[in-house]
Amino acid sequence: MTRSRRPLESAPHRRQDGFERGISPLVGVLLLIAITVTLAVVVAAAAASLSVGTDPTIAAFDLEADGETAEIEIEHVAGDAIDVREATVVVRIDGTDLSSQPPVPFVGADGFDGAPTGPFNAEADPTWRTGERAAITVAETNDPTLESGDGVTVSISVEGVRIATLETTAQ
Repeated sequence: MTRSRRPLESAPHRRQDGFERGISPLVGVLLLIAITVTLAVVVAAAAASLSVGTDPTIAAFDLEADGETAEIEIEHVAGDAIDVREATVVVRIDGTDLSSQPPVPFVGADGFDGAPTGPFNAEADPTWRTGERAAITVAETNDPTLESGDGVTVSISVEGVRIATLETTAQ
């Protein structure tokens, strides 16, 4: 008696529908990873497009100092208009902060002679626009005093954010 050998119709690692075992779970895991990555990219793009706060103020200035008259003049030469009521001005002479800083806008303040000009004057329009000049005169009671040859540095901040640091030598 001869026995005929029949080939196995299905190998142990194959299912009856012809797909190998483990492929369906692998495809499912890959699809879940692809969906997760896609959602992460969409959420990151949406978060990056959100704006917190307002755009920063951008402006350019020119600084002049006169040691004989003790006058410091700042010209707004380009950029955004600035509301000086939201601005802070810090003056340094040869690296030392003035003992009395200008409380812009003001009219008559300790450490300064007379009233400032331009938008630094409390009686003027507080919006500092391109082409306008603002000037203060440092009093002899302020320390240090301003003399010819001194290095003058003026920092301007708007709502706590520094927008300019200017330097010059007093003439």
